[in-house]
Amino acid sequence: MNKQSYVERMESKKNAMLAAGLVSERYPEVSSIVLHMTYFQRTSDPVLMKRTVNFVCNNYASFHMDCMREECTNGGFNLAPVVSALVKNRKKTMKGKIVCNGNNDALGPGHASIAYEVNIQYKKRTK
Repeated sequence: MNKQSYVERMESKKNAMLAAGLVSERYPEVSSIVLHMTYFQRTSDPVLMKRTVNFVCNNYASFHMDCMREECTNGGFNLAPVVSALVKNRKKTMKGKIVCNGNNDALGPGHASIAYEVNIQYKKRTK
């Protein structure tokens, strides 16, 4: 049963990435996107990890980061609206915080969060 649910989760992730399309297709004016994240958990040692993820033109434009708490189900952090807003307004950087909305009675609401900084480099405009 556990193996089947894992396979289903992986298939779902794969389908989501394919649906997101490539960075070059979704954001043709962008040359790179860098996500700097610090994962926090509601424990005595709150910083779970620091992570940097780089996206270039041939990467999938899938900006959903999983919750790092193993017990969390259907959670994570969707940075797609942040990236879309930056590109729409042709801004280069944004900082913020997102709380995981995953489900687990043992963990409770607000069990994890990330502080993020998104940096976007745009292709040079040709005249």
